[in-house]
Amino acid sequence: MITQQNMLDYFLPIFEAKGAKYRKKSLIRAKKAVPGLLVVTKTSDGEETRNTAEEGDWLVENQTSSEEKYLIKPEIFESKYEMVHSLGEGWASYKPKGIMRGYEFTADDLKHFGGSDRLEFQAPWKDTMLVRTGDFLIIPPENKEIYRVARKEFMETYQEV
Repeated sequence: MITQQNMLDYFLPIFEAKGAKYRKKSLIRAKKAVPGLLVVTKTSDGEETRNTAEEGDWLVENQTSSEEKYLIKPEIFESKYEMVHSLGEGWASYKPKGIMRGYEFTADDLKHFGGSDRLEFQAPWKDTMLVRTGDFLIIPPENKEIYRVARKEFMETYQEV
């Protein structure tokens, strides 16, 4: 499996040359996750990844047609989201803040890694993540991680700035 570092080594120069700046355009729902909670992230094209909550993690629900759910570490959550209002039972609505860099994954990228129809790589939380041609890769401003957003969900939640 391709590591986070291998992905960053290859894609950081590409993001510099061809990547665009994006901002999330929709609110999210979130609450503190119960440690040990298994979260299976599903997108319009199936299961994306799995992650188990640790102490302090946030459970996030994107407002997409697939209602994708995922976990975010507390320090990352606090840097990415600002509370808009409480929804009760621990849930609140949050507004995304900050700008990310995004890049549409191409057939040439797939060929570089020897893939045929998809590429498997290590997600920031160490599980396997898949990316297909036409999906988007995201690198947050810190340049310390890279992850996939399925094309349909990307179009529903991000806008170029």
